[in-house]
Amino acid sequence: MQFIDLKTQFERIEDDVFSRVSTVLQSQKYVMGPEIAELEEKLAEYAGVRHAISCSSGTDALVIPLMGYDLKATDAVFVPSFTFFASAESITLAGGTPVFVDSDATTFNLSPADLDRAIDETLAEGKLTPRGIITVDLFGQPADYDEILAIADKHGLFVIEDAAQGFGGEYKGAKAGSFGNVASTSFFPAKPLGCYGDGGAIFTDDDDLAELIKSIRVHGQGSDKYDNVRIGVNGRLDSIQAAVLLSKLAIFDSEVEARNRVANAYSERLSDVLAVPAVTNGKLSVWAQYTLVAKDADERTAIIDACKAAGVPTAVYYPIPIHLSTAYKSLGYKLGDLPVCEDLANRVFSIPMHPYLQESDIEQIVAAVKEGLR
Repeated sequence: MQFIDLKTQFERIEDDVFSRVSTVLQSQKYVMGPEIAELEEKLAEYAGVRHAISCSSGTDALVIPLMGYDLKATDAVFVPSFTFFASAESITLAGGTPVFVDSDATTFNLSPADLDRAIDETLAEGKLTPRGIITVDLFGQPADYDEILAIADKHGLFVIEDAAQGFGGEYKGAKAGSFGNVASTSFFPAKPLGCYGDGGAIFTDDDDLAELIKSIRVHGQGSDKYDNVRIGVNGRLDSIQAAVLLSKLAIFDSEVEARNRVANAYSERLSDVLAVPAVTNGKLSVWAQYTLVAKDADERTAIIDACKAAGVPTAVYYPIPIHLSTAYKSLGYKLGDLPVCEDLANRVFSIPMHPYLQESDIEQIVAAVKEGLR
């Protein structure tokens, strides 16, 4: 059994993928070929924004717009600690300082209440200047944007939506990738919409910011390709990856629907024995992961062991909150500073989630999880 089944997906789109990739090979336009413009147009339309700018990875999709905000080491950008490392790493790479925020125990996303607390504490300490917020649509569910954007407006902060796990999801009828000043996503193969390597995209309605992002993406290039007007990066998406994404985008909505079918089946059969993930406030999750919460670390271990014995793969996202990682030890965080995400890190685990799980697979997975609870 596969945790994520890319093989079955490939068999569904194999002919179209080979046709599109063959076109790239025959054109020899491997970098910024016509597939890039086509993909960007379709991504912008899908997300409901004016601009979609493709790039080389989900990390670059965060770093590039952050570079556009010209951060200094004394600039604070608030970010959840319970997420993949890149959400915080990007702030440091762009020159700023991350300030970590606790999670909501129900959605696992950034807690608006703790965001308020973190901003107030940062202002009171006076060492850092609040500049921005990175939200994360964790495990596929959009963050609570009404509350977060209101807090950002109150303090004059920019908001970057990290939709790496949430692209395809919705919040009150609007698509993930359309919130805040700018949004980013990842096309890493394991993502709900993934390519066959690394890739990402940046979304915004801000025309000036879009032009700045396009410049930074190509070494800070100006109107003359040899006149670099700012420091940038080599952050372009390959044409072959764009071709793959065009094939996958054509079936994406049907896959999101199938993911929700699987998630509903899991929740119906496991809600009586475990804390199942809750989708709240008019949201549609794209279910990048289906994450359960055990009562404690020992129960989690027992379930994971039972799943392994039954041939069911599992994963733990994320066993170490970023504020407790070795890389950020210098910031002085300690155990107990962000209690909700620390508790989640000890208890969460994820089971297989992809659009091609069959009823027999779901039954086998549920039986294995329940066996671990005996």
